[in-house]
Amino acid sequence: MQNHNTATATQTAAKSGFTKQDLTWSLSMFGTAVGAGVLFLPIRAGLEGFWPLILMVLLVGPMTYLSHRALARFVLSSPKKDADITEVVEAHFGKAAGWLITFLYFFAIYPIVLIYGNAITSTVDSFMVHQLGLESLPRWLLSGVLVAMMMGVMILGQKLMLKVTEMLVYPLVFILFAMSVYLIPDWSMAAMSVDAMPSMDAMLLAVYLTIPMLIFSFNHSPAVSSMALAQRKAHGEKAVEKSDAILMRASGMLLGFVMFFVFSCVLALSPEQLAEAKAQNISILSYLANVHDSALISYVGPLVAFLAIFSSFFGHYLGAKEGLAGIVKQSAPKAVERMGEKKFDQALVAFFFFSVWGVAVINPSVLGMIESLGAPFIAAILFLMPMYAIKKVPAMKKYDGKLSNIFVTVMGLIAISSIVGGFF
Repeated sequence: MQNHNTATATQTAAKSGFTKQDLTWSLSMFGTAVGAGVLFLPIRAGLEGFWPLILMVLLVGPMTYLSHRALARFVLSSPKKDADITEVVEAHFGKAAGWLITFLYFFAIYPIVLIYGNAITSTVDSFMVHQLGLESLPRWLLSGVLVAMMMGVMILGQKLMLKVTEMLVYPLVFILFAMSVYLIPDWSMAAMSVDAMPSMDAMLLAVYLTIPMLIFSFNHSPAVSSMALAQRKAHGEKAVEKSDAILMRASGMLLGFVMFFVFSCVLALSPEQLAEAKAQNISILSYLANVHDSALISYVGPLVAFLAIFSSFFGHYLGAKEGLAGIVKQSAPKAVERMGEKKFDQALVAFFFFSVWGVAVINPSVLGMIESLGAPFIAAILFLMPMYAIKKVPAMKKYDGKLSNIFVTVMGLIAISSIVGGFF
């Protein structure tokens, strides 16, 4: 009888309460999303000033929660208890679709690896010139050394580096929050006046062009599959309910933290200054360090930017390398067999080194790469695939007919259409 009562109490707690374990998962989702993307978001989001940010806040909360919720529900729609996202796609749509998702995953992550190689070079170059008063090194040399260093550290101690980067997330969050508060005295109240409000057309265009960057900065889809499977293991039939609650809190924390940072940066800098930061192709922290009188920001800003980009690089590099290995092994298994595992791995490392180094030397726009390469592929997997599954997969039919599905689909299509919109 006592055991029965204990079991009932546990079930009730699992159903109604939000446990410490749930909070840990929400923080894990939050930590997955907070990375180098957040350092470039204020530049894109603030180009038209304060007012478009209001529209962005209203959109990005539902966008983030509803899309990640749909992805978690898609993972949990498989009858197989421990199926990851690729296996779920294969089970519902066949092997060819499973290969396509692996392909899309690779192209959602690979551009981010390229972006970080470019961003770390610009960050270090800006720090050397503005804070240390040194001459710029030739970009081919500086980028080659930095990319080799990042990949070398990864090769030498993969597990150690992943632990270190996990630990870096929370100090990074604290410093960015402290920076947001520190900038409050510099806020321009004139930016909030009705006179500073752009036309509705300009506001809507600003929001339209920022949606890919919002998707990129708030994306925590890489961690959704493992979270959903953990809920299924712990809570069985209540897994969907638990996943929804975890993702709701993670989205709320992200909305509050990231948008406070964006608002603080945008109100402390003019649209002209943000345009200058975009032209210089550096993160918001590096730009603040260059224009701010504070010695604290001058040195802490670039250091935090460096750590954020450095730590974000590792997880994305690992994911992209695994994704490419999967694509090659599925497409040309005999060629991989002939080459042998060791040489195949060396070929992958060489491919990543030379492609990341090449892009860092060319120095394309970081924002442009996120908008035209990273975000559209993320949107295809995170926004459109689960919506397609709701229409086609019997186990997902119960989620059909909701207005939220139309909203998620439209936002996904907007993100993909921005490949064209970015040229306006």
